[in-house]
Amino acid sequence: QVQLVESGGGLVQAGGSLRLSCAAAGRTVSSYTVGWFRQAPGKEREFVTAISRTGGSTVYADSVKGRFTISRDNVKNTVYLQMISLKPEDTAVYYCAADFRIGSPSRSLGSYDYWGQGTQVTVSS
Repeated sequence: QVQLVESGGGLVQAGGSLRLSCAAAGRTVSSYTVGWFRQAPGKEREFVTAISRTGGSTVYADSVKGRFTISRDNVKNTVYLQMISLKPEDTAVYYCAADFRIGSPSRSLGSYDYWGQGTQVTVSS
């Protein structure tokens, strides 16, 4: 069993920055891949980024590449999402999720077994 809790969301102007945190409880975060997804109103949940167990492998959606950075601190049992140069189209609820499969980080929602409750990010123009 894994519990994930996101924090760090808020309201920011376009061009601003935010850092989201995903704190894990239960199994240590080093035992699974962690992904970030987002869901805007009226849209499907979409992949943002993911990081492997060791942090040695990361993948990003094209829409956030170069602006978002995922990292993990296995000692603190936390995964971070640093977001810079935010755009209004980044507005969404952001979720972190855990994937216990062995292998490269997945972009597929179906690969993830546990999800947090989400944190709202709103970027004003």
